[in-house]
Amino acid sequence: MLKRLLVILAATAVLAGAAPAVANAMAQPVSHVDPARMMGRWYEVARLPNMTQRGCHAGTSDWTRNGEGFAVVQACHRGSPDGPLAEWKAHARVADPISNAKFKMTFFGGLVSQEYWVLDDRADEGWLILATHDGKYLWLMATKPTLPATFKTEAVARIKQLGFDIGRLEFPLPIHG
Repeated sequence: MLKRLLVILAATAVLAGAAPAVANAMAQPVSHVDPARMMGRWYEVARLPNMTQRGCHAGTSDWTRNGEGFAVVQACHRGSPDGPLAEWKAHARVADPISNAKFKMTFFGGLVSQEYWVLDDRADEGWLILATHDGKYLWLMATKPTLPATFKTEAVARIKQLGFDIGRLEFPLPIHG
């Protein structure tokens, strides 16, 4: 019982300590995403600051099919790309079966849930923009550890066009090799 209470308090502290929303909460998800597109490893290129990922580098998000949804393992290395590994496990399910661009993710055995939207998907360039529905959290994710400079510039311009403050973006160090 005490362990469960500590997990709830820790999750609440993480969510309450996040940076205030300064993004355009009116950004809408793309009209369609192929759910198979989400499968595999995604690499974090940029993000808005958040307490959970403070000091994180070489971030990844691994999506695998799991029954009606996806098992998601998010990981990063604390302090440097070679630092200690931190991992968060989640379950994701499609929240909008028409577009497949909205996902409901649950963490800590279902104690914490959040809806994530795909705001842009450039499959041909290997990147997408993922954010929470309220615009509080945002990530630029890629299918390779680094994005070519032209694609990265295009993606950051798109983030700005969506109403986010690109001056707040963090660009963690990528995975080595």
